[in-house]
Amino acid sequence: MYRLAFILHLFIGSTLAGSAVVAALATGQDSLQPILIAAALGFIAAFPVTWLVARKLYNLR
Repeated sequence: MYRLAFILHLFIGSTLAGSAVVAALATGQDSLQPILIAAALGFIAAFPVTWLVARKLYNLR
């Protein structure tokens, strides 16, 4: 299950980080620090989402 979660986190993490960066840019935060913070928060927020998705997929068998 950890391998599945790792692969899923590559996609879910980049999606949430990218969405957070777009949200930061849409609110007018166009300097480096807010963009990096938004990307890091999106990446960190992807951990519980990844765990839930991996658990649901793994239990389908």
